[in-house]
Order: sequence, then C-alpha cells, then structure tokens
Amino acid sequence: MAEIPLASGPGGNGRLYRSRTNRILFGVCGGLGEYLNVDPTLIRLLWIIFCLLYGVGILAYLIAAIVIPKRPAIV
Repeated sequence: MAEIPLASGPGGNGRLYRSRTNRILFGVCGGLGEYLNVDPTLIRLLWIIFCLLYGVGILAYLIAAIVIPKRPAIV
C-alpha cells in the first residue's frame, strides 16, 4: 500500500501548530491554513459559518487552542 504524504506548512515537517505570525486570537485558523496550504481567511470564514449554523464552533475553537501546540520559535 502506498504511503500518503502528510500536508505540511512552510516548515515542511507535517505537524500542526498554532501560527505565531498569522493570528487573530490564538492562531488556530492561521495554523490550519499553513498546515493545509490554504488561505487562513477561508478557514476563518468557514469557522464563522460553523459557529453560526451549529453553535459549537466557539467551543471547538477553544478546545483547538488548548490542544494544538504553538509553533516553536526559530532562534
């Protein structure tokens, strides 16, 4: 069976992190955008729609902000 490559952001290591540079609140949408190579604005719009339609988006965002680690600083 062929291996499916993981999506990777600019770091290229295939790990999901909260963004340090592209953030509005906690960097969750920016990190997802970097991980999926998608514009974070699109992720933010989808997240707002999810919040308005289903009402659990805010809770999911807070859980993601706690669970997803912040991208390590490059020294």
